Amino acid sequence: MAIPPEITRMVELFHLPFMQRAMLGGILTGLMGGTLGSFTILRQLSFFSDALGHSALLGISVGLLLGINPSVVLLPFAVLFALGVTYLLERTRLWTDALLNIIYSSSLAIAIITLSFVGRYKGGINNLLFGDILAVGELDLAFSAVLLVSCILFVGLTLRTQMLITLHEPLAIARGVAVTTHRTLFIVLLSLVVGISIKAIGVLLVSAFIVIPACAARLLSHTFTHYILFSAALGAGSAVAGMVVSAAFNLPSGPSIVATQLTIFLAAMTLPRLHALGQG
Repeated sequence: MAIPPEITRMVELFHLPFMQRAMLGGILTGLMGGTLGSFTILRQLSFFSDALGHSALLGISVGLLLGINPSVVLLPFAVLFALGVTYLLERTRLWTDALLNIIYSSSLAIAIITLSFVGRYKGGINNLLFGDILAVGELDLAFSAVLLVSCILFVGLTLRTQMLITLHEPLAIARGVAVTTHRTLFIVLLSLVVGISIKAIGVLLVSAFIVIPACAARLLSHTFTHYILFSAALGAGSAVAGMVVSAAFNLPSGPSIVATQLTIFLAAMTLPRLHALGQG
């Protein structure tokens, strides 16, 4: 039986070094996004990651305007921006969603104005908005690997504390947990993960990349530990599956990954209902 030419072309494509780097980058960022995303949605920080992703365009545009590599500017900007937003959230009486809406909308507007002063960006605005995982380089992979290890160590060494802060913050404060310090460290890690993922997924889709696998894992898990592991696995697995779909049908990689995550989420919603019907 002859192998379809599409399958042959896809297999050959995955033998190319840039495609292998893209696949590894997707796995690393998927693991990071899934791990931190599991805490992000329970702490109701989903909109925070969305605001951070949109606002990252401002850091990119400033780097382009100054003639600096956007990748060099993006990560420090993401960390400083996240810490600044956290400070404002703690010091103002505004509702969280209202303040985040103001911040990300205004920063997005300023970013577009800044980009209007920049000459033609060789990477293309579409790559900024929707990502280009094929452009992931060896330095990106090295930083992603270090960041993944940092995330695993942080969550692994402070798991009970993170669970307590996530599920019952007043009790954590009563027990003398340094909640502010732990929250700040988590925000810094989350901002770095969002920043490193933007190159692969894009400004507009990075929040979904963080949130959707965690939501799917929440529907499938029964313990907190399983929830974290499922979220990380779904993050990495959806990245691989999305890359395969992208290569098979010649589709944009970032949107393909998020569309794959959505499919997994819908399946996670359906499976418990099918199981209940089967038992009935």
